[in-house]
Amino acid sequence: MADLMDTIVAMAKRRGIVFQSSEIYGGLRSFWDYGPLGVELKRNVRAAWWKAMVQERDDVVGLESSIMMSPRVWEASGHLDSFTDPLVECLSCHQRFREDHLPESRACPNCGNNDWTDARNFNLMFKSFMGPVESAENEVYLRPETAQGMFVDFVTVQQASRKKLPFGIAQIGKSFRNEITPGNFIYRTREFEQMEMEFFVPPDEADEWHRYWIEERRRWYVDLGLRESHLRVRAHEGDELSHYSSATSDIEYLFPIGWSELEGIAHRGSFDLTQHTEASGTKLEWVDAG
Repeated sequence: MADLMDTIVAMAKRRGIVFQSSEIYGGLRSFWDYGPLGVELKRNVRAAWWKAMVQERDDVVGLESSIMMSPRVWEASGHLDSFTDPLVECLSCHQRFREDHLPESRACPNCGNNDWTDARNFNLMFKSFMGPVESAENEVYLRPETAQGMFVDFVTVQQASRKKLPFGIAQIGKSFRNEITPGNFIYRTREFEQMEMEFFVPPDEADEWHRYWIEERRRWYVDLGLRESHLRVRAHEGDELSHYSSATSDIEYLFPIGWSELEGIAHRGSFDLTQHTEASGTKLEWVDAG
């Protein structure tokens, strides 16, 4: 498997698809540059997704929110407290890994040692500072997902577009996650592009729409030409669910590295709108005026 991945990486560089960022300086781990063919491929994927999700539907509108948002957004959404992975350090070689990614033997993937520090929670958000002074009150974060922009702008977008429920807000943009153990080429990176859509529905229709979008998204991949035998839908177990989700299903693809997620369809309920309403004091709701 390692030889196959090495072959794919070498071919991608040789053909100008994707290659290591800052390579002449030794590279920057888990950051990649897309060359002449790669950038065309990315643009085609983005265009196909946008056409299917926004332009060909009358119940979804587009948005492009900023990468940096008020830190209060991430406090209200739970990302400051809950967007963490368990970090452990090998006591022999001092390499750090996600505890839940260790092999069953718990042997260090780097040196084979079996002695580790206690796990501690590591927040995955990139922190920066806005303005000339690096102080706590000037802390900002690179967004770890594009979804929160759609929630905090919900009322403004709804009023501007005059949409009634059910309707969705979609956007494409960069997100950033300070992954402990990125790898597998461009599959798990610290800077990546997301295509996300949040669909707002009456509470009593939520389960029905959740099932609809699982099948709708699976069908989209089949229509693009992906082999059905290499696609599957996998529902998350209870201990896998994110803090905001009451149900999530992943559409997975059989990659050279095995079955891995293409996209997730989460039933978020009213978690996000409720959290931001309580934190901001602004009602994020839609009222049917008849």
